[in-house]
Amino acid sequence: MLLMHLLAQAAVAAAPEAAATPQEGVIAYPAAFFAAQQPSNAHEMVLRLPGFAFDDGDEIRGFEGGGGNVLIDGQRPTSKTDDLEEILRRLPASQVERIDVIRGGAPGIDMQGKSVIANVVRKQGVGGFRGLFAVATNHIYDGRDLHGMRLELSGDKDGRSWETSARYGFGADDGAGDGPGIRIRPDGEVLRRSDIDSEGTEGNYTLTGAYAQPLAGGKVRLNARHYGAKFKFEQDEVISFPAPGLITIDDNVRLFENEIGGRFDRDFGARTKLELVGLHQTRDREVISQSAFGPNGGLFALERETSETIARSVLKYRFNDKLSLEAGAEGAFNQLDSTTIYTENGVPQDLPAANVTVEEKRGEVFGKAVWRPTSQWTVEGGLRFEGSKISSDGDVALEKTLHFLKPRLLVSWSPTPNTQLRARFERVVGQLDFADFVADSSFNSGSGVTAGNPDLEPEQAWVAEVAVEQRFLGDGVLVLTARHSELSDVVDVGPLPGPGGAVFDSPTNIGSGTKDEISAELTLPLTRFGLKGAQLKGDITKRWSSVRDPTTGRKREISDLHPLDWNATFSHDLPQWRLSYGVDAYGAWRETSYRVALIETVKLKTYVRPFAEWRPRPDIQVRFELPNVTSRGLRRTVQVFDGSRKTNPIATRIDDQDIQFGRMYYVRIRKTFGA
Repeated sequence: MLLMHLLAQAAVAAAPEAAATPQEGVIAYPAAFFAAQQPSNAHEMVLRLPGFAFDDGDEIRGFEGGGGNVLIDGQRPTSKTDDLEEILRRLPASQVERIDVIRGGAPGIDMQGKSVIANVVRKQGVGGFRGLFAVATNHIYDGRDLHGMRLELSGDKDGRSWETSARYGFGADDGAGDGPGIRIRPDGEVLRRSDIDSEGTEGNYTLTGAYAQPLAGGKVRLNARHYGAKFKFEQDEVISFPAPGLITIDDNVRLFENEIGGRFDRDFGARTKLELVGLHQTRDREVISQSAFGPNGGLFALERETSETIARSVLKYRFNDKLSLEAGAEGAFNQLDSTTIYTENGVPQDLPAANVTVEEKRGEVFGKAVWRPTSQWTVEGGLRFEGSKISSDGDVALEKTLHFLKPRLLVSWSPTPNTQLRARFERVVGQLDFADFVADSSFNSGSGVTAGNPDLEPEQAWVAEVAVEQRFLGDGVLVLTARHSELSDVVDVGPLPGPGGAVFDSPTNIGSGTKDEISAELTLPLTRFGLKGAQLKGDITKRWSSVRDPTTGRKREISDLHPLDWNATFSHDLPQWRLSYGVDAYGAWRETSYRVALIETVKLKTYVRPFAEWRPRPDIQVRFELPNVTSRGLRRTVQVFDGSRKTNPIATRIDDQDIQFGRMYYVRIRKTFGA
């Protein structure tokens, strides 16, 4: 698991004006609302929205259903590989007129399958040239100094606009570090003691460009992106008992991504709008992972190439302020070509689905309607039908066709301007992850090699959700949500027979299950408590799940699902000093993976990051951070069984690693120029 603190992001006097009174489920926050916070870009503004939790979106194949919960001028950004956070970072705060928070749906707004979204509305008719240059450095406790740089340029004139950006940076894997390792029997007898020294570093760069202009009575926008990254992980485990020894692990990963996309929008009168979207992306990934213990060693090598081409059209019609309709279609072609090599002590080993070529042709048609019968009620209904054909050649030859009908209903009721109740019922069908189709390795966790499985079915869920939102103290917001999911074809880890009678861990469908979640989101202004300009914002989610283990046949939780997640941020704006400060806390979590002959549990402790931002001039911003100020670490515990957990339910040994990652010191200087 890579827990990256990437510096590439860096190369990222009055009370605030109140938001508009809640009306028909839309709350408008003008740019003046954020003045005391002195934001530099739209992302920083979105993070300060009361009662709103930013969602970057899901990394899935296709376009429909994968967007985040922020729109720009009512539209989802065309790019898929360029994540939403980066797109918002490139939008200067000076170009934002307001941000609307839409709760429970509104006519003419694509809610992207969310119950609440934010719409960033840009200023119109603002021409000129503008830019940003930023540099940053992060001093790691072990002596590494990792730096980053960002350059952004944009301009517009006479309806034409352009933008470009370049950034590079280096980041540390804060799931690596130093600490003790121990191997014991269940009765406590020590089998091995060791000291672990591990380090992970990533370097990456990104180039983006976009151009937009009027065309054929509408507007066309073209965008392109190139991304490259290299990650290196090294670990030395020095054994002191029962006899001196050394275990080494060396992982190298290279990744390259390319994307070109386009979008055309045209209004046909005041009520009808046409949207056309097309994009093509490629991703090449290379992995070389080696482990050695004395004369014994393992080698895993992977080359994987994927590509995706998407075409999409949407026609929207707005009858009036109470009713809007939308219909559209999307087609996608996906391809994967993967080659894998795995050896033990120099002897090649056979893996299921080691070398495969997979193709998927997928189409979807959909219709949506938003109806507001009164100012208090909003009803959003939708129906999507998806069909796909998947074929595989190479080590696994198969061909299958899938069809799914996906209804959705969202109802919201606002009995008062400050209170809203929402209910959602939906069938959610997950997108198959091509990474599950091919083999992978994890020597550093002790779980070894995982086989691929192209014969997967997408996970399906019937989801019922209710939420209540209460606004108070002006900008205070409390949202309580309860959600129940009835699952089928759950994608988890299970046994997969391999060559020579061997059994491998592999992604597989393990049957039906359930998942329940309750969550709370709080935005609490602290002015009433004597701290003018201060705010406390946080969220917490508790999860329960149940599936039947494919190895033992007994009930258990879903692999790698966090039972509890929480985050909190305290911020205090002091505009008279051109200063903001605060602290972020990312809560501890646990995840457990259930495999054929082992159970792996990872526990990450709470991550705390104090910060301060100062503007010596309106165009210069200096940010200081103390990432991981508490030097929190990661603990990995692996219970190893003698063969299948079904036939041998008691672990024969337990491996425990307690890795500590120290404090960091981060500084960023950012200069803006132009309009």
